[in-house]
Amino acid sequence: MFAKTTLKDWENLVQKQLKTEDIYTVLSKENLEGIELKPYYDTVSKPLPNLPRIEESTHLVSLYHASAEENVFAFLLDQNVENLTVKVIFVNNKDLADHISLDETNRYFSLIDVFSEDEKAEVNQQLVQELLAKNFERNICIDVSLHQNSGATITQQLAFALAKTKELTEIFGSEILNKIIFKIAIGGNYFFEIAKIRALKLLFNQFSKEFDFNEIPFIFAETSLRNKSKNDAENNLIRSTLELSAAMIGGADAVFSNDYKMENSTSLSEEISFKQQIVLAYESIINVFDDAGNGSYSIETITQQFAEKSWKLFLEIENNGGYCELLKAGKIQEMIYECALKEQNWVEEGKLKIIGVNLYPKLEKIRSVEEMYVSTKIKPVRLAEMFE
Repeated sequence: MFAKTTLKDWENLVQKQLKTEDIYTVLSKENLEGIELKPYYDTVSKPLPNLPRIEESTHLVSLYHASAEENVFAFLLDQNVENLTVKVIFVNNKDLADHISLDETNRYFSLIDVFSEDEKAEVNQQLVQELLAKNFERNICIDVSLHQNSGATITQQLAFALAKTKELTEIFGSEILNKIIFKIAIGGNYFFEIAKIRALKLLFNQFSKEFDFNEIPFIFAETSLRNKSKNDAENNLIRSTLELSAAMIGGADAVFSNDYKMENSTSLSEEISFKQQIVLAYESIINVFDDAGNGSYSIETITQQFAEKSWKLFLEIENNGGYCELLKAGKIQEMIYECALKEQNWVEEGKLKIIGVNLYPKLEKIRSVEEMYVSTKIKPVRLAEMFE
């Protein structure tokens, strides 16, 4: 039997090791999300229910290559491929959706965003109707990967996802909820990103209950581009492996790894990027567990904080006219811009460390934030661009 350890036991041990009684000042660390973190958890105030995924296991998604057809079961397609059977197909552009040849043995999902993320701030209603007429399992994509890659906080990403969902229900009714697929990008804050996926499930389920449904969101997660660099591209492999791991543990229904090379990508670099998923799935089997983060006091607490903060921001967006109105007025762009600049400044100051960029080695700054960001546009920017 192990001896029971109390919080006081832990505090005494850490005080001895750190040679100070003020351990919480030493161990506390500010974060961009404003999430309250403790160095020690021994309980959670409100245990969450199990937050399942829709799919039995996470789909490992690859770009299409004929050589991979036999051994890969989920593809991201930009153009039509004949004679694919017994596959999961993610359709990535409108032209393909118009002309794709459907096979009854395949399963089809649309990753085509129906929102214009510019000053027009419109839902393409004709495109929605066309996609809903397709024999896809999930027809309408709500894409917030753009927002993550542009510097939006996790709280903003989740609130925007809900606000865009609300726009669709107002136009097409609540029946559209089980036709939606969420496309998200997974950043480098491992436990926060696990909590982000879980919070999205919690929030979408709560939103669906407003219409007397009990829906679970379908989540397609891809690796972020924001924290990647051109220098020492192999470092990007480590970053994307952790992001894929967070996505699987968080409970994404499908994962996709962008090429780890930011320039001069090859078929080999594409293959290596995809095989990260294979290693995680077959060596660690983390793509089959249902809500693996459930029961972790820290992840549960972070999940609840994200859900509460995002729901509050979502209500603020709705009270001020909704997502499209605020996008048209430039308010969404300003919100992202302010947070993106803060994150970039943290990188410049060294508070947020990126190996091979501002640490080991520390590169010289060659671009200003004014050159990189625009306050009137949702614009994907890599943090390392300041030094490249």
